[in-house]
Amino acid sequence: MSAEEDTANQGRLLARVHGPQDVKRMSGTELDNLAAEIRDFLVAKVSRTGGHIGPNLGVVELTLALHRVFDSPRDRLLFDTGHQAYVHKIITGRQAGFDQLRQRGGLSGYPSQAESEHDIIENSHASTALSYADGLAKAYALRGEARSVVALVGDGALTGGMCWEALNNIAAAGNPLVIVVNDNGRSYAPTIGGLADHLSTLRLNPGYEKVLDAVKDALGSTPLVGKPMYEVLHAVKRGIKDAVAPQAMFEDLGIKYVGPVDGHDVAAVETALRAAKNFGGPVIVHAVTRKGYGYRPAEEDEADCLHGPGGAFDVETGQLVAAPAVKWTHVFADELVAIADERPDVVGITAAMAEPTGIAKLARKYPERTYDVGIAEQHAATSAAGLALGGLHPVVAVYATFLNRAFDQVLLDVAMHKLPVTFVLDRAGITGPDGPSHYGIWDMSVFGVVPGLRIAAPRDAATLREELREAVAVDDGPTVVRFPTGAVAADLPAVRRVGTVDVLTESARTDVLLVAVGSFGQLGMEVAARVAEQGYGVTVVDPRWVRPVPAELVELAAGHRLVVTVEDGVRIGGVGDALAQAMRDADVQVPLRDLGVPADWHPHGSRNQILADLGLTAQDVARDVTGWISRLDTQTVDALPLPNNTPTHN
Repeated sequence: MSAEEDTANQGRLLARVHGPQDVKRMSGTELDNLAAEIRDFLVAKVSRTGGHIGPNLGVVELTLALHRVFDSPRDRLLFDTGHQAYVHKIITGRQAGFDQLRQRGGLSGYPSQAESEHDIIENSHASTALSYADGLAKAYALRGEARSVVALVGDGALTGGMCWEALNNIAAAGNPLVIVVNDNGRSYAPTIGGLADHLSTLRLNPGYEKVLDAVKDALGSTPLVGKPMYEVLHAVKRGIKDAVAPQAMFEDLGIKYVGPVDGHDVAAVETALRAAKNFGGPVIVHAVTRKGYGYRPAEEDEADCLHGPGGAFDVETGQLVAAPAVKWTHVFADELVAIADERPDVVGITAAMAEPTGIAKLARKYPERTYDVGIAEQHAATSAAGLALGGLHPVVAVYATFLNRAFDQVLLDVAMHKLPVTFVLDRAGITGPDGPSHYGIWDMSVFGVVPGLRIAAPRDAATLREELREAVAVDDGPTVVRFPTGAVAADLPAVRRVGTVDVLTESARTDVLLVAVGSFGQLGMEVAARVAEQGYGVTVVDPRWVRPVPAELVELAAGHRLVVTVEDGVRIGGVGDALAQAMRDADVQVPLRDLGVPADWHPHGSRNQILADLGLTAQDVARDVTGWISRLDTQTVDALPLPNNTPTHN
């Protein structure tokens, strides 16, 4: 074929795919070519928008096989984790949406019910799909509906405890349910844990490739006759039991096992899936894949196989196009290592996110003092409690949204014992493209009720370093240090400090006390300048430690005519609510208005777009503050109508 013909045919098969039925009609050769076209498509599109490229390159053939064997949406396909569903989106008619992947008005980076009837769960927190699948299978059994339920579990999700709780119940129920284990040995980075080691041993076995070939040949030459077919498979894998160990573990749970199969061989995966579908009970299909498969920069990226580039990247090299900026995560990582240099009792913990949270830098210098527990935030919190009981000071670094999963452990295992554990929450507040499941807007509200827990919200690199050191110096209870994603803002020095509260600017007039939480410090300064143009004086403060509410903050509030709080967390139970309660307790009668994020599911888009939608820009806040203070002489603030752009309590 000439170069001209090759160019003309590029994407030819993909253009014919408008739904799963189009994939079902293709020949084996066409499927192989389609897989290559899908990889080219993914690299081209994701290189412009950013997103999860590595995991999706690894599941191309798996997803093709799933859609050939099962009849979505009648049969339910569940993805765990949800970031490996891009190929599923392509096959189910959403190719056009990839031009705006993870952007306002474009495709979500995860399954989305609003996008397609083929998506049933918006599953972007790992290790949950098996529980969903257990419930769905039970529901269909009770309703007498002959519908298949399939969970594609991988990218480290089996390190999460919910998976094992679900497996126990799935085995006990005995309902038809297919669990596809996408075994790529990784979550974000190489997967950690006993199961991971077990599967790694399998992959490293000298007879492993022969096992794959033997299974593939056996499946390919055996007629598909339902349960008898499965018994043949059962006999085959019993014959190679000494070489392939996982089936013993799964079958001890009462779940049949098929595999391992080559996850990049559509025919092999398809045959295994058909056998599992026809068995009539719970079956695990173990598919071995390579994360980033077919794209050299991803395959050669040892850190995380280009798991999720945060922005546009060069197709040839896989390197980000934008010049690297100093990010909040980098500042934290550097300071943690500096603290660890000084304090041998400081150790680091993360939940499968060593690189994204910055803990990897500590691991490179002090590997014996760094623990990656896999996708297991609950275990991370209680393990940290044990480390603290043993005389160490653990620093647990996770995304803000994921600590929600460990609330009980933080409350009862850490805080009730008054243990010195520091939780560092990356991606706090509105994070943008990853959408509502990843927004870190709940932490200040949810964890604000924990007795004895102190929460810090730094505004810049200098205060992050300072507050992290203050946090690890606390020895009588847990602490939280939270910060947003992206590039860190320029340092914003305080004009003075009152107790623990930083005063960022003040005027001769004491009309408004503007409490700017964390990264909203610069916004507070812009608001003060705008309001000053209208003749009013604004004092802008950064409380630094927002829980418990500093007594000095209440005292400052008493000296002003109006208090306004601005935060990037939910308003209900947030910093504004907490300050209002503290003011009531101190009998401070100054009116307070709180600006923040409504407790709702906010769509994906850039951080700035979403903050603008919520009325959390300097222009919006200044307009609100000016309106409130200008009418204060004639009305009480509580009686004033809210401006149209001001979010209300849900």
